[in-house]
Amino acid sequence: MKLPVKQSMNSFQVLTACPADFIDHLLHLLKGRDIDDLADISSLTKTYHWFFCDIVAGSNPNIVTTEQVRKIIVLNELISRTETFKDRNPDGTVVLPTGDGMAIGFDDSPEKPLRLTLQLHRALSKYNETKRGKDKVLIRVGIDTGPVYLVKDVLGNDNVWGPGIIMTRRVMDLAGDMNIFASSRIAEDIKNLSPEYKEIMHQIGDYSIKHGEQLILYNIYGEGFGNKLARRKSKIFKEKQSDEDLLGVVTFEFRNIDIEIDVTDPKTMLIHHTWTWDLFNISKEPRDQIFYYLDGDSPKDFADMNVKVTDFEGNELDILSLSVNKPLHKEFNVRLKKTVPPKRGLKGLKLEYDWEEPERNFFYKLATDCKRFTYHFTIPRKTEIKNRALKVDTEMGYKWNISPAPTLKYKGDKTEITWEGKNLKAFEAYRFEW
Repeated sequence: MKLPVKQSMNSFQVLTACPADFIDHLLHLLKGRDIDDLADISSLTKTYHWFFCDIVAGSNPNIVTTEQVRKIIVLNELISRTETFKDRNPDGTVVLPTGDGMAIGFDDSPEKPLRLTLQLHRALSKYNETKRGKDKVLIRVGIDTGPVYLVKDVLGNDNVWGPGIIMTRRVMDLAGDMNIFASSRIAEDIKNLSPEYKEIMHQIGDYSIKHGEQLILYNIYGEGFGNKLARRKSKIFKEKQSDEDLLGVVTFEFRNIDIEIDVTDPKTMLIHHTWTWDLFNISKEPRDQIFYYLDGDSPKDFADMNVKVTDFEGNELDILSLSVNKPLHKEFNVRLKKTVPPKRGLKGLKLEYDWEEPERNFFYKLATDCKRFTYHFTIPRKTEIKNRALKVDTEMGYKWNISPAPTLKYKGDKTEITWEGKNLKAFEAYRFEW
Protein backbone atom coordinates (compact mmCIF):
# COMPACT_ATOMS: atom_id res chain seq x y z
CA MET A 1 0.00 0.00 0.00
CA LYS A 2 1.31 3.40 -0.90
CA LEU A 3 1.11 6.15 1.69
CA PRO A 4 -1.23 8.92 0.41
CA VAL A 5 0.82 11.85 1.63
CA LYS A 6 2.40 14.85 -0.02
CA GLN A 7 6.00 15.78 0.59
CA SER A 8 4.94 18.89 2.53
CA MET A 9 2.88 16.97 5.12
CA ASN A 10 4.31 15.86 8.44
CA SER A 11 3.53 12.75 10.47
CA PHE A 12 1.07 14.62 12.68
CA GLN A 13 -1.03 15.55 9.66
CA VAL A 14 -0.79 12.06 8.18
CA LEU A 15 -1.83 10.33 11.39
CA THR A 16 -4.70 12.77 11.86
CA ALA A 17 -5.88 12.33 8.28
CA CYS A 18 -5.43 8.59 7.75
CA PRO A 19 -4.32 6.70 10.88
CA ALA A 20 -4.99 3.23 9.48
CA ASP A 21 -2.96 3.81 6.31
CA PHE A 22 -0.19 5.41 8.33
CA ILE A 23 0.10 2.47 10.72
CA ASP A 24 -0.07 -0.07 7.86
CA HIS A 25 2.73 1.78 6.10
CA LEU A 26 4.91 1.79 9.20
CA LEU A 27 4.39 -1.94 9.66
CA HIS A 28 5.42 -2.46 6.03
CA LEU A 29 8.62 -0.48 6.59
CA LEU A 30 9.46 -2.52 9.69
CA LYS A 31 9.20 -5.89 7.94
CA GLY A 32 12.54 -7.60 7.77
CA ARG A 33 14.17 -5.27 10.28
CA ASP A 34 15.59 -6.44 13.58
CA ILE A 35 13.53 -4.88 16.34
CA ASP A 36 16.72 -4.17 18.29
CA ASP A 37 17.75 -1.76 15.55
CA LEU A 38 14.91 0.57 16.43
CA ALA A 39 15.56 3.57 18.67
CA ASP A 40 14.63 3.38 22.35
CA ILE A 41 11.67 5.73 22.17
CA SER A 42 11.33 6.09 25.94
CA SER A 43 14.72 7.82 26.10
CA LEU A 44 13.64 10.48 23.61
CA THR A 45 10.70 12.03 25.47
CA LYS A 46 10.86 15.77 26.04
CA THR A 47 8.39 18.19 27.62
CA TYR A 48 7.21 21.26 25.71
CA HIS A 49 4.76 24.05 26.43
CA TRP A 50 2.26 23.92 23.58
CA PHE A 51 0.31 26.41 21.51
CA PHE A 52 -2.22 24.86 19.12
CA CYS A 53 -4.59 26.86 16.95
CA ASP A 54 -6.72 26.46 13.88
CA ILE A 55 -9.12 28.54 11.83
CA VAL A 56 -12.76 28.23 12.84
CA ALA A 57 -14.64 26.53 9.99
CA GLY A 58 -11.38 26.38 8.05
CA SER A 59 -12.45 23.14 6.37
CA ASN A 60 -16.04 24.19 5.70
CA PRO A 61 -16.93 22.85 2.22
CA ASN A 62 -19.22 25.86 1.67
CA ILE A 63 -16.20 28.17 1.67
CA VAL A 64 -14.32 28.27 -1.61
CA THR A 65 -10.79 26.89 -1.58
CA THR A 66 -9.14 30.20 -2.50
CA GLU A 67 -10.81 31.84 0.49
CA GLN A 68 -9.60 29.10 2.80
CA VAL A 69 -6.06 29.44 1.47
CA ARG A 70 -6.18 33.23 1.96
CA LYS A 71 -7.07 32.79 5.63
CA ILE A 72 -4.31 30.22 6.14
CA ILE A 73 -1.77 32.61 4.61
CA VAL A 74 -2.99 35.46 6.83
CA LEU A 75 -2.79 33.29 9.98
CA ASN A 76 0.70 32.02 9.19
CA GLU A 77 1.93 35.52 8.42
CA LEU A 78 0.51 37.01 11.63
CA ILE A 79 2.05 34.22 13.71
CA SER A 80 5.43 34.81 12.09
CA ARG A 81 5.21 38.52 12.98
CA THR A 82 4.59 38.02 16.69
CA GLU A 83 7.43 38.99 18.98
CA THR A 84 7.40 35.61 20.70
CA PHE A 85 7.75 33.70 17.42
CA LYS A 86 10.47 35.99 16.06
CA ASP A 87 12.50 35.73 19.30
CA ARG A 88 12.12 31.96 19.68
CA ASN A 89 15.11 29.67 20.10
CA PRO A 90 15.06 27.55 16.89
CA ASP A 91 16.80 24.66 18.66
CA GLY A 92 14.24 24.63 21.45
CA THR A 93 11.07 25.18 19.45
CA VAL A 94 8.90 22.74 17.53
CA VAL A 95 6.84 24.24 14.70
CA LEU A 96 4.28 22.01 12.98
CA PRO A 97 1.91 23.40 10.33
CA THR A 98 -1.39 21.47 10.48
CA GLY A 99 -3.16 22.56 7.31
CA ASP A 100 -5.52 25.27 8.56
CA GLY A 101 -3.61 25.88 11.78
CA MET A 102 -0.35 25.41 13.61
CA ALA A 103 1.14 23.64 16.63
CA ILE A 104 4.15 25.22 18.32
CA GLY A 105 6.04 23.82 21.30
CA PHE A 106 8.48 25.78 23.47
CA ASP A 107 10.92 23.93 25.69
CA ASP A 108 11.87 26.82 27.98
CA SER A 109 8.88 28.71 29.45
CA PRO A 110 5.14 28.04 29.95
CA GLU A 111 4.54 31.77 29.43
CA LYS A 112 5.49 31.61 25.76
CA PRO A 113 2.34 29.87 24.44
CA LEU A 114 0.27 32.45 26.32
CA ARG A 115 2.30 35.41 25.08
CA LEU A 116 2.21 34.14 21.51
CA THR A 117 -1.57 33.73 21.78
CA LEU A 118 -2.16 37.23 23.16
CA GLN A 119 0.06 38.82 20.51
CA LEU A 120 -1.66 36.85 17.75
CA HIS A 121 -5.15 37.75 19.02
CA ARG A 122 -4.35 41.45 19.13
CA ALA A 123 -2.96 41.29 15.61
CA LEU A 124 -6.04 39.43 14.40
CA SER A 125 -8.36 41.95 16.08
CA LYS A 126 -6.64 44.73 14.17
CA TYR A 127 -6.79 42.77 10.91
CA ASN A 128 -10.49 41.95 11.34
CA GLU A 129 -11.44 45.60 11.97
CA THR A 130 -11.59 46.19 8.22
CA LYS A 131 -13.28 42.88 7.38
CA ARG A 132 -16.89 41.82 7.39
CA GLY A 133 -18.62 38.52 8.04
CA LYS A 134 -16.95 35.55 6.39
CA ASP A 135 -13.90 37.65 5.43
CA LYS A 136 -12.79 37.78 9.07
CA VAL A 137 -10.23 35.27 10.26
CA LEU A 138 -11.52 33.62 13.43
CA ILE A 139 -9.42 31.10 15.32
CA ARG A 140 -9.54 28.92 18.40
CA VAL A 141 -6.51 28.23 20.60
CA GLY A 142 -5.57 25.57 23.10
CA ILE A 143 -2.50 25.68 25.34
CA ASP A 144 -1.08 22.93 27.55
CA THR A 145 2.14 21.44 28.85
CA GLY A 146 3.17 17.87 28.10
CA PRO A 147 5.80 15.42 26.81
CA VAL A 148 6.29 14.12 23.29
CA TYR A 149 8.54 11.63 21.58
CA LEU A 150 11.16 12.99 19.21
CA VAL A 151 10.89 10.80 16.11
CA LYS A 152 11.62 10.64 12.41
CA ASP A 153 8.60 10.53 10.16
CA VAL A 154 8.31 8.19 7.17
CA LEU A 155 10.06 10.76 4.99
CA GLY A 156 13.01 11.06 7.37
CA ASN A 157 12.04 14.48 8.70
CA ASP A 158 12.38 15.40 12.39
CA ASN A 159 9.00 15.29 14.08
CA VAL A 160 7.21 14.76 17.38
CA TRP A 161 4.33 12.70 18.65
CA GLY A 162 2.90 12.02 22.09
CA PRO A 163 0.48 13.04 24.85
CA GLY A 164 1.64 16.67 24.99
CA ILE A 165 0.51 17.59 21.51
CA ILE A 166 -2.51 15.25 21.59
CA MET A 167 -3.95 16.78 24.78
CA THR A 168 -3.33 20.31 23.55
CA ARG A 169 -5.27 19.49 20.40
CA ARG A 170 -8.15 18.24 22.51
CA VAL A 171 -8.14 21.40 24.62
CA MET A 172 -8.32 23.44 21.42
CA ASP A 173 -11.12 21.29 20.01
CA LEU A 174 -13.32 22.28 22.96
CA ALA A 175 -12.94 26.00 22.21
CA GLY A 176 -15.22 28.15 20.06
CA ASP A 177 -14.80 31.33 18.03
CA MET A 178 -11.81 33.31 19.36
CA ASN A 179 -11.70 31.28 22.60
CA ILE A 180 -8.36 30.70 24.29
CA PHE A 181 -8.65 27.54 26.41
CA ALA A 182 -5.90 26.34 28.73
CA SER A 183 -5.57 23.15 30.71
CA SER A 184 -5.43 23.59 34.48
CA ARG A 185 -1.90 22.18 34.35
CA ILE A 186 -0.42 25.10 32.42
CA ALA A 187 -2.90 27.72 33.70
CA GLU A 188 -2.03 27.10 37.35
CA ASP A 189 1.68 27.32 36.54
CA ILE A 190 1.23 30.65 34.77
CA LYS A 191 -1.45 32.49 36.75
CA ASN A 192 0.62 32.77 39.91
CA LEU A 193 3.52 34.41 38.08
CA SER A 194 1.85 37.84 38.02
CA PRO A 195 -1.43 39.56 39.01
CA GLU A 196 -2.01 40.36 35.32
CA TYR A 197 -2.00 36.68 34.38
CA LYS A 198 -4.30 35.78 37.26
CA GLU A 199 -6.79 38.45 36.23
CA ILE A 200 -7.27 37.10 32.71
CA MET A 201 -7.62 33.42 33.60
CA HIS A 202 -11.12 32.20 34.43
CA GLN A 203 -11.79 28.62 35.48
CA ILE A 204 -14.81 27.20 33.64
CA GLY A 205 -14.99 23.74 35.18
CA ASP A 206 -14.74 20.20 33.86
CA TYR A 207 -15.05 19.22 30.20
CA SER A 208 -15.30 15.70 28.86
CA ILE A 209 -12.96 14.47 26.13
CA LYS A 210 -12.32 11.14 24.43
CA HIS A 211 -12.10 7.87 26.34
CA GLY A 212 -14.04 9.27 29.30
CA GLU A 213 -11.25 11.58 30.40
CA GLN A 214 -12.01 14.90 32.07
CA LEU A 215 -10.17 18.19 31.85
CA ILE A 216 -10.46 21.21 34.14
CA LEU A 217 -10.20 24.16 31.77
CA TYR A 218 -9.53 27.87 32.01
CA ASN A 219 -10.93 30.43 29.58
CA ILE A 220 -8.46 33.27 28.92
CA TYR A 221 -9.80 36.66 27.89
CA GLY A 222 -9.28 40.37 28.41
CA GLU A 223 -9.12 43.66 26.54
CA GLY A 224 -8.36 42.87 22.88
CA PHE A 225 -8.04 39.08 23.20
CA GLY A 226 -10.11 35.99 23.83
CA ASN A 227 -13.85 35.49 24.12
CA LYS A 228 -15.51 35.35 27.52
CA LEU A 229 -18.38 33.25 26.16
CA ALA A 230 -17.25 29.65 26.62
CA ARG A 231 -18.86 26.83 24.68
CA ARG A 232 -20.99 24.41 26.66
CA LYS A 233 -20.46 21.44 24.33
CA SER A 234 -18.91 18.39 26.03
CA LYS A 235 -19.12 19.93 29.45
CA ILE A 236 -19.68 17.39 32.22
CA PHE A 237 -23.18 17.40 33.67
CA LYS A 238 -23.93 14.79 36.29
CA GLU A 239 -27.07 12.84 35.42
CA LYS A 240 -27.74 12.21 39.08
CA GLN A 241 -26.34 13.73 42.23
CA SER A 242 -26.46 11.84 45.47
CA ASP A 243 -27.94 13.40 48.57
CA GLU A 244 -24.41 13.69 49.91
CA ASP A 245 -23.53 15.99 47.00
CA LEU A 246 -26.43 18.32 47.69
CA LEU A 247 -25.34 20.88 50.26
CA GLY A 248 -23.71 18.19 52.34
CA VAL A 249 -26.74 17.85 54.61
CA VAL A 250 -25.78 14.30 55.57
CA THR A 251 -22.07 15.01 55.15
CA PHE A 252 -21.24 18.34 56.81
CA GLU A 253 -22.80 20.42 59.53
CA PHE A 254 -22.35 24.17 58.97
CA ARG A 255 -21.56 25.28 62.52
CA ASN A 256 -20.50 28.87 61.87
CA ILE A 257 -21.54 30.92 58.84
CA ASP A 258 -20.31 34.44 58.06
CA ILE A 259 -21.89 36.27 55.12
CA GLU A 260 -20.33 39.50 53.82
CA ILE A 261 -22.20 41.52 51.19
CA ASP A 262 -20.25 44.46 49.75
CA VAL A 263 -21.97 46.63 47.12
CA THR A 264 -19.17 47.64 44.75
CA ASP A 265 -21.40 49.41 42.17
CA PRO A 266 -24.63 50.98 43.53
CA LYS A 267 -25.92 51.70 40.00
CA THR A 268 -26.05 48.05 38.96
CA MET A 269 -26.06 46.65 42.50
CA LEU A 270 -22.96 44.61 41.67
CA ILE A 271 -22.06 42.83 44.87
CA HIS A 272 -18.93 41.07 46.01
CA HIS A 273 -20.11 38.14 48.12
CA THR A 274 -17.89 36.44 50.69
CA TRP A 275 -19.18 33.36 52.51
CA THR A 276 -17.04 31.79 55.24
CA TRP A 277 -18.02 28.41 56.68
CA ASP A 278 -16.80 26.32 59.61
CA LEU A 279 -17.73 22.74 58.76
CA PHE A 280 -17.95 19.52 60.75
CA ASN A 281 -17.98 16.09 59.06
CA ILE A 282 -20.98 14.28 60.53
CA SER A 283 -20.82 11.36 58.07
CA LYS A 284 -19.09 8.04 58.64
CA GLU A 285 -16.66 8.53 55.76
CA PRO A 286 -13.74 10.93 55.11
CA ARG A 287 -14.78 13.74 52.76
CA ASP A 288 -12.71 15.78 50.31
CA GLN A 289 -15.42 17.67 48.39
CA ILE A 290 -18.00 20.34 49.15
CA PHE A 291 -21.05 21.24 47.09
CA TYR A 292 -22.18 24.84 46.42
CA TYR A 293 -25.24 26.32 44.81
CA LEU A 294 -25.69 30.04 44.06
CA ASP A 295 -28.71 32.08 42.96
CA GLY A 296 -28.96 35.64 41.67
CA ASP A 297 -31.43 38.25 40.42
CA SER A 298 -29.92 38.88 36.99
CA PRO A 299 -28.64 36.54 34.24
CA LYS A 300 -24.94 35.83 34.66
CA ASP A 301 -22.48 33.36 33.19
CA PHE A 302 -20.33 31.46 35.65
CA ALA A 303 -17.18 32.60 33.83
CA ASP A 304 -18.03 36.24 34.66
CA MET A 305 -18.62 35.73 38.38
CA ASN A 306 -14.96 35.59 39.50
CA VAL A 307 -15.72 32.57 41.66
CA LYS A 308 -12.92 31.71 44.06
CA VAL A 309 -12.83 29.22 46.93
CA THR A 310 -9.97 29.17 49.47
CA ASP A 311 -9.22 27.30 52.67
CA PHE A 312 -8.09 28.80 55.97
CA GLU A 313 -4.47 28.75 54.77
CA GLY A 314 -5.36 30.81 51.68
CA ASN A 315 -4.96 27.91 49.23
CA GLU A 316 -7.18 28.32 46.18
CA LEU A 317 -9.26 25.17 45.68
CA ASP A 318 -10.16 23.48 42.40
CA ILE A 319 -13.68 23.60 41.02
CA LEU A 320 -14.22 20.00 39.95
CA SER A 321 -17.50 20.24 38.08
CA LEU A 322 -19.87 23.00 37.10
CA SER A 323 -22.96 20.80 36.95
CA VAL A 324 -25.48 23.65 36.48
CA ASN A 325 -24.80 27.00 34.80
CA LYS A 326 -28.28 28.43 34.31
CA PRO A 327 -28.63 32.24 34.01
CA LEU A 328 -29.95 32.59 37.58
CA HIS A 329 -28.69 29.40 39.22
CA LYS A 330 -25.29 27.67 39.54
CA GLU A 331 -24.20 24.38 41.09
CA PHE A 332 -20.64 23.11 41.43
CA ASN A 333 -18.33 20.92 43.49
CA VAL A 334 -15.01 21.96 45.00
CA ARG A 335 -12.18 19.66 46.06
CA LEU A 336 -10.65 20.35 49.47
CA LYS A 337 -6.87 20.36 49.88
CA LYS A 338 -7.12 17.99 52.82
CA THR A 339 -9.58 15.19 53.45
CA VAL A 340 -11.80 15.80 56.47
CA PRO A 341 -12.04 12.63 58.62
CA PRO A 342 -15.33 11.63 60.28
CA LYS A 343 -16.20 13.67 63.38
CA ARG A 344 -13.59 16.29 62.51
CA GLY A 345 -13.99 19.91 61.51
CA LEU A 346 -12.71 22.32 58.89
CA LYS A 347 -12.60 26.04 59.67
CA GLY A 348 -12.43 29.08 57.42
CA LEU A 349 -13.62 27.69 54.06
CA LYS A 350 -14.19 30.87 52.05
CA LEU A 351 -16.23 31.38 48.87
CA GLU A 352 -16.06 34.68 46.94
CA TYR A 353 -18.00 35.72 43.86
CA ASP A 354 -19.53 38.76 42.10
CA TRP A 355 -23.20 39.01 41.09
CA GLU A 356 -25.62 41.87 40.52
CA GLU A 357 -28.62 41.98 42.90
CA PRO A 358 -30.93 44.66 41.38
CA GLU A 359 -33.86 43.52 43.56
CA ARG A 360 -31.78 44.69 46.55
CA ASN A 361 -32.16 41.69 48.79
CA PHE A 362 -30.16 38.63 49.86
CA PHE A 363 -31.81 35.31 50.69
CA TYR A 364 -30.12 32.50 52.63
CA LYS A 365 -31.58 29.15 53.68
CA LEU A 366 -29.68 27.09 56.24
CA ALA A 367 -28.77 23.55 55.23
CA THR A 368 -28.07 22.35 58.79
CA ASP A 369 -28.29 23.51 62.38
CA CYS A 370 -25.95 26.48 62.88
CA LYS A 371 -24.45 27.67 66.16
CA ARG A 372 -23.65 31.15 64.89
CA PHE A 373 -24.71 33.08 61.77
CA THR A 374 -23.48 36.60 60.99
CA TYR A 375 -24.51 38.97 58.21
CA HIS A 376 -22.39 42.01 57.33
CA PHE A 377 -23.54 44.41 54.60
CA THR A 378 -21.67 47.48 53.28
CA ILE A 379 -22.59 50.07 50.66
CA PRO A 380 -21.26 53.54 49.72
CA ARG A 381 -22.72 56.00 52.23
CA LYS A 382 -24.36 58.29 49.66
CA THR A 383 -26.72 55.51 48.54
CA GLU A 384 -30.21 55.59 50.06
CA ILE A 385 -31.17 52.25 51.58
CA LYS A 386 -33.66 50.59 53.89
CA ASN A 387 -32.74 48.23 56.69
CA ARG A 388 -35.10 45.30 56.83
CA ALA A 389 -34.52 41.65 57.72
CA LEU A 390 -37.15 38.92 57.60
CA LYS A 391 -37.43 35.33 58.69
CA VAL A 392 -39.25 33.38 55.96
CA ASP A 393 -41.34 30.24 56.11
CA THR A 394 -40.73 28.99 52.57
CA GLU A 395 -43.46 26.32 52.77
CA MET A 396 -46.28 28.46 54.15
CA GLY A 397 -45.14 31.77 52.67
CA TYR A 398 -45.09 33.57 56.04
CA LYS A 399 -42.65 36.40 56.74
CA TRP A 400 -41.90 38.25 59.93
CA ASN A 401 -39.26 40.70 61.17
CA ILE A 402 -36.35 39.08 62.94
CA SER A 403 -35.47 40.03 66.49
CA PRO A 404 -33.21 41.66 67.38
CA ALA A 405 -33.26 43.91 64.32
CA PRO A 406 -30.06 44.39 62.29
CA THR A 407 -27.79 47.21 63.41
CA LEU A 408 -27.09 50.11 61.05
CA LYS A 409 -23.92 52.21 61.42
CA TYR A 410 -21.95 54.75 59.39
CA LYS A 411 -18.20 54.24 59.11
CA GLY A 412 -16.22 56.62 56.94
CA ASP A 413 -17.68 56.55 53.43
CA LYS A 414 -19.62 53.32 54.08
CA THR A 415 -22.99 52.40 55.50
CA GLU A 416 -22.86 49.12 57.40
CA ILE A 417 -25.61 46.73 58.46
CA THR A 418 -24.84 43.80 60.75
CA TRP A 419 -26.88 41.00 62.31
CA GLU A 420 -26.04 37.92 64.31
CA GLY A 421 -28.17 34.88 65.06
CA LYS A 422 -27.32 31.97 67.36
CA ASN A 423 -28.45 28.36 67.54
CA LEU A 424 -30.40 28.52 64.27
CA LYS A 425 -32.12 25.42 62.98
CA ALA A 426 -31.78 23.58 59.69
CA PHE A 427 -33.98 24.88 56.85
CA GLU A 428 -34.65 28.24 58.50
CA ALA A 429 -34.53 30.97 55.86
CA TYR A 430 -33.71 34.68 56.11
CA ARG A 431 -34.04 37.59 53.71
CA PHE A 432 -32.07 40.81 54.14
CA GLU A 433 -33.28 43.90 52.27
CA TRP A 434 -31.59 47.25 51.69
